[in-house]
Amino acid sequence: MKKSLYAGVACVALGAGAAQAEDVTVFGPWLGPDQEMVETVLADFAEKSGHNVSYVGSDSFEQQIMVDAEAGSAPNVSVFPQPGLASDMASRGFLTPLKDGTGDWIKENYAAGQSWVDLGSYTGPDGEDDLYGFFYKVDVKSLVWYVPENFEDAGYEVPETLEDLKALTEQMVEDGETPWCIGLGSGGATGWPATDWVEDMMLRTQSPEDYDAWVSNELPFTDPKVTGAIDEFGWFIEDARVAGGRGAVASTDFRDSPKGLFASPPQCYMHHQASFIPAFFPEGTEVGLDADFFYFPAYAEKDLGKPVLGAGTLWAITNENQAAHDLIAYLQTPDAHEIWMGLKGFLTPHTGVDLDKFSDPTLRAMNEILLDATTFRFDGSDLMPGGVGAGTFWTGMVDYAGGASSEEVGKEIQDSWDALK
Repeated sequence: MKKSLYAGVACVALGAGAAQAEDVTVFGPWLGPDQEMVETVLADFAEKSGHNVSYVGSDSFEQQIMVDAEAGSAPNVSVFPQPGLASDMASRGFLTPLKDGTGDWIKENYAAGQSWVDLGSYTGPDGEDDLYGFFYKVDVKSLVWYVPENFEDAGYEVPETLEDLKALTEQMVEDGETPWCIGLGSGGATGWPATDWVEDMMLRTQSPEDYDAWVSNELPFTDPKVTGAIDEFGWFIEDARVAGGRGAVASTDFRDSPKGLFASPPQCYMHHQASFIPAFFPEGTEVGLDADFFYFPAYAEKDLGKPVLGAGTLWAITNENQAAHDLIAYLQTPDAHEIWMGLKGFLTPHTGVDLDKFSDPTLRAMNEILLDATTFRFDGSDLMPGGVGAGTFWTGMVDYAGGASSEEVGKEIQDSWDALK
């Protein structure tokens, strides 16, 4: 009943907007095929609302939106790839709070709804917290990739808990097999895949509140909760558990690391990586048949639910008019999600959508993981200061893979963060 009520409110808002058509400009990070897809969604909004909608994409969104905001020429709605920049702009008065009731709608209609409200809520120039961002189009990182035929041949089953995953890892070693392929190499960004491991481990060993405190550095990298999560990652890169041994982890390019899944005989059986990794599978690999994935499970004994790590875009009002508010209301309707679901590259936490609208069964399966989430958290390194999240956190993980202790690495990263304060 609440869902129907909130959907009705959105329709009323769209109807009111149609009575007084306005121009609404949308600025975001999408170019090429993604731009065409978002424009398909916006065309439906324009038809239903009567507003005139235009979208502009840029691969320099983060820099350009600040220039436009400071010049007083910001678009009506901006699509932020990361919450951090939106938070900074909210504190400077460049964002308009969303309409009352939007947060309640999110909590009722998004899986792990409170998580999405928290991620879109920031402190304004008056020092008060408010909801500024609406998440639409998200990605999942908490995935383990495998080859079903290899599992079937060896008699292995997909694990349901992290305890099961560790037991499976040990069973593979006992069988003379190598469980994992892991590569941290990424040119100047070498080390970043390990940050995803640590973030997933933080969500599986500590509370969501501890995760948030870590991302904001209220919980320092030297805290045992954090070094413990790093050591959880370390368990998986012990020599017998990873292809090439621990010494090969940092030097193996992340794009090459899943190839061991497809070797004959297999060089490894599992690979932890986000939803984009099939782009680096051998040509002709069919996801769902030749390769598949499962949710990176949580510890049963920790009772932390089903946390999911990911990323996504949030839509915020940067130049207020009624049409901008109508667009946010439209994003609450199933149509806004189902249109893009019928194209490609789209996941949503909206519990009211028809999953049969997905054109790709792989995306549908990923979306079911998202809908089962009890907690969603954004990639932590993306929320940290650049010098840490895209700097010493990366290099620290390389040092750790090379044999440094979690305590040494934690101190090194924390010292770099302290130096930025």
